[in-house]
Amino acid sequence: MIKAYRVMLLPNNKQTTRLIETSDAARYAYNWTVGKQMKAFEETGKYIPENEIRKMFTEHKQKKAWLYGISNNATKQAIKDACDAFQRFVKEKKKAGYKPYSKKKIRRATEKGITLGRYEMKHHPKFKKKGKAQPKFYADNVKISFTDTHVVLEKIATSTRRNRTVQNKIKLAEKNRIPVGVKYTNPRVTYDGLNWWISVGVEATHREAKAVSEGIGIDVGINKLAVDSNGNEHRNINKDIKVRKLKKRQRRLQRSISRKYNKNKEGERYKKTSNIVKSENKLQKLHLRLTGIRHNHVHQVTNSIVKQKPSFIVVEDLNVQGMMKNKHMSKAIQEQCLYEFSRQLEYKSEYRGITFKKANRMYPSSKLCSVCGNIKKDLKLSERTYRCNCGNVLDRDLNAAINLMKYAV
Repeated sequence: MIKAYRVMLLPNNKQTTRLIETSDAARYAYNWTVGKQMKAFEETGKYIPENEIRKMFTEHKQKKAWLYGISNNATKQAIKDACDAFQRFVKEKKKAGYKPYSKKKIRRATEKGITLGRYEMKHHPKFKKKGKAQPKFYADNVKISFTDTHVVLEKIATSTRRNRTVQNKIKLAEKNRIPVGVKYTNPRVTYDGLNWWISVGVEATHREAKAVSEGIGIDVGINKLAVDSNGNEHRNINKDIKVRKLKKRQRRLQRSISRKYNKNKEGERYKKTSNIVKSENKLQKLHLRLTGIRHNHVHQVTNSIVKQKPSFIVVEDLNVQGMMKNKHMSKAIQEQCLYEFSRQLEYKSEYRGITFKKANRMYPSSKLCSVCGNIKKDLKLSERTYRCNCGNVLDRDLNAAINLMKYAV
C-alpha cells in the first residue's frame, strides 16, 4: 500500500515567489484545457484526447514566454487532471446534465443572435479563479529529492554558484519525517492560505497484526463521536471548552471583518484595506487551528481503536452527503468529520492487516434489539436509551455498536 507523508515547507522569499509562479502556471494550463474541452464538447459531444491537447498546449506556449521558466511537469499534470475531470464528466453524463439543446432554446438563441453548440452542459468541470482556487501544483517524482531537513524541487531555484546552491533546497519544518532514498509517488505542493506544504506517497509494507480481541462494531454520531461494542465511548471534541472558545473568537472576528468591509464600501464595490487583510489572516489561522484540533482528535480515536488489535472492524455506511442537507444538523455533522473518521479507520486497518467492513446502509442497527432481534420501528431520535419488550435496557449507541459487530459475524 502507499503511505502518504505531508510536511510543511519553510521557503525563503525567492523560493516563495517561484512556488507562486509555478502554481499560477498550473492553474493557467488547467483553465486553458477546460476552455478547449468545453468548446469541443459543445460542438461535437466528444472531448479531445490528452495527447492531442498536450501538443496544442506546446504550440500555445510559444506565445507565452513566461511559461518556459516553469517546470514542464507541473503544466502537463494540470492538463492531465483537467482531461481526467472531463472523462468522469462524460461517463456520468446523465447525472451531470449533458444533453442536446432543446428546439425551444435554439429558436430563442437564434432570435437573439446567439450561436449555441450542439450539446447543453451542466455541472461540467469549472474554471479555477485566481484568488479563490487553492494554489497547488505537481512536482516531478523522478527529479524530486529529499534530505533529512530539505527538499529540492524542479525549477524552483536553479542557482549554479557554489555560495548560492543552498537556495535550491527548501527547508522542511520537520526533520527526518520523510524517508530518504526511496521511490516517491504523486508529489504535490499546496498552499493553505498561510503555509506551503508538500505531500508524497511512499510504498509501505503491511503490518500483519495478530488479533488479540474479537471484532469491534462502531457506531458514530453527533452527541458522541463513536461508541464501540466493548463499551468504550469517544467524546465529541467540539463540546470541549477550548474549542467552544475558539469558535466564539472566530464568530466575533467574522463579524468584525464584515463591519470593516461595509465601512470601506465605495459605491457598489468593497475596498480591501491592510487592516482587513490582517484580520483575514487571523481568521485563516483560527480556521486551520480548529481543523487541526478536530483531525488530531479523529487520529487519536482511530489509533486507539486499531491498537486494540481486533480481528475485524465494522462501521455503518452513512450517507453523509444526504445528512448534510438537513439545515438543523449540517453544521454539527460537518464539524464531527464523520467521513474522515471512516476514511482513517479504513486505511489504518488495511495497514495493520485488520479486516474492515461497512454495514449495509439500510441495516437497522439502532432499531434492532441486540438481545432478542426485535425491531423497534417507532424509535425516535430523542430516545437515547433503547428499551425492548424482552427487558433489554441499553444505551442506544452501544446497542447499535453491538448489532454492527454481530452483523459482520
